[in-house]
Parts: sequence; structure tokens; C-alpha cells
Amino acid sequence: MLEMYAAIWRVSAGRQVILILLSAAIAALAAVPLSYQKDIINELTASEIHFPGLLRLCAEMMGVILLSLALKWAAGFGANLLGEDTTRLLRQRIYGTALETGRDSELSTGTVSTMISAEAEELGKFAGSAYSEPVMQIGTMISVVGYIATAEPILGVIALAIMAPQVVLVLSTQRVVNRHVAERVRILRRSTSDIVKDDLDHENADVLGAFDGIYATRRSMFIWKLSTKFAISAITGAGTVGVLLLGGWYVLKGETDVGTVVAAVMGLSRLQGPTSFLIAFYRQISATRVKYELLKDVAMPRPGTPMHRDAPTGT
Repeated sequence: MLEMYAAIWRVSAGRQVILILLSAAIAALAAVPLSYQKDIINELTASEIHFPGLLRLCAEMMGVILLSLALKWAAGFGANLLGEDTTRLLRQRIYGTALETGRDSELSTGTVSTMISAEAEELGKFAGSAYSEPVMQIGTMISVVGYIATAEPILGVIALAIMAPQVVLVLSTQRVVNRHVAERVRILRRSTSDIVKDDLDHENADVLGAFDGIYATRRSMFIWKLSTKFAISAITGAGTVGVLLLGGWYVLKGETDVGTVVAAVMGLSRLQGPTSFLIAFYRQISATRVKYELLKDVAMPRPGTPMHRDAPTGT
């Protein structure tokens, strides 16, 4: 994995830095709306409600939301564009290598076609957000959990307790999924090569068998992924109920206010997005690493090659 990230950094270091800075700014703003939600709800439950104060809080909250959305737009556009540039570079490298080696190469036309059409695009898209997305999502989690813990420490503990078993579940199941990903790529390459080799002159039983093999592999992947998702959703639901129960008890005892409990519940909802993303991102890293290992001898930059530089700005 470190080798893959090092290769991505060599290709796009300058633009990755900009995306990381944008992501850090987005993460820093993540908990600010929660603070406004808390203040607005407490304003509504106060004995004396002042509309000008309520209007000011709502206007400020909307301003923060719009600023965050603008930063996300800029980061998303930059990441997608970088991904497309990296995909282009990979395709150029694969095609150039195929032309250089020619008939002496062990790569068939079908394998090269698969690399250029599908595998390069998947790896390129990943490269666009390889650094910035983890920074944004992990930063968001730290920001939100920190806010909840500051407002009510025990609720912050619950938020952390929700995340730990999810990490364990993903780490324990992803290795199996990775094996399925590698097998699927190999089967697809072989079947594509067989189709090109036969030139559709007659039906090839091996090709049909490969299709069945891909189907079986994908089915197993679905079972593992959906079962993990079910368990994670159940843990998240239990955490929300726990916050409502404990927070409600504190409100009844007069040890906290309604705004804090509502902000904590909303914070858990905000955590669900980053947590789900990081789980999916970890899966993507693992799957992409497998594809990187299959592509690197053909497509990865080597010193002195045109690809051994920052990706150009594309349109």
C-alpha cells in the first residue's frame, strides 16, 4: 500500500497538497453547524425567545454551511480532474509499453485493452482522492467527536464506542474480499484474451466458464459486504438509542440541556457519513492495491520516463 501511495505522490504531489489543505478546512468546519443547532434549540426552549437573536444564529449557520459546500465543490472538482489526468497518464504508459515491447511482450491485445479501458480508470479515479478524502473524513470525525465530548464527555465516549467495532469488522472481512477482487481481475483478463484470440470464430467454453467464475466471485463479495454493512448499521442504531437514553436521563436530572442532546444525536448522524466512507475507502484501497500490483510492471512511473512528474492540468 505504501508503494502505491508513493507512486501516486510522485505523479501528483503539488495538486495533492492543495486538495489536502481544502480537505482540512472542510473538516475544521464540520462541527460548527452542530454548535449552532445547540444554541438555536436552547434559544427556542428558553423562557424568553428573542427573534432577532434566533434570526442571527440561523443566518450565521447558513453562512457556514454555504462556505463548507463551496470548499467541498472546489475539492471535489480538483480531485475528479486529477483522477482523470492520472487515468490519462496510465493509459499513455500502458499503450506506450505495449508499443515498445510489441510481439516480444507477454501481454495479449485483450489484456492491454482491459488494462486501458477499465483497470487504468479505476486506479486513476482512486489517485485523485487518495490523500484528500481520508484527511477530510478523518478530520470530520475528530472535529465532531471532539465537539460532542466537549459538550458532554459521556456522549463522546459513546460516539467512540460506536466506531471501534466497525473498524474490527471491516479489517476482519476485507482480506476475503481482496482475494475475490484479485481473482475477478485475473479471470476477466483471461476471458478477454481468449475472445480476442478466437476472433469470435466459434464459441469458447473457457470464456463461458470464466463468466460463471466472475459471477460466483461477485456473489461471494456481495455476501461479505452486505453482511458487514448490516452489522455496522445495527451498531450505529444502538449508539443513537444509547445517546437518546443517556442524554434524556441527564436532561431529566437537570445535568445537561436539550440542545446538547440534539446536537449529539445530529453529531452521530454526521459521523455515519465519514465512518461509512472510510470503511468503503479502506475497501477501495485494498481492492485498488490488488489492481496496482497487477498493473505496476506495465503502467507505473520509472525514473526518466515521461510519467515521472506531476500530472498536467487537464480540461
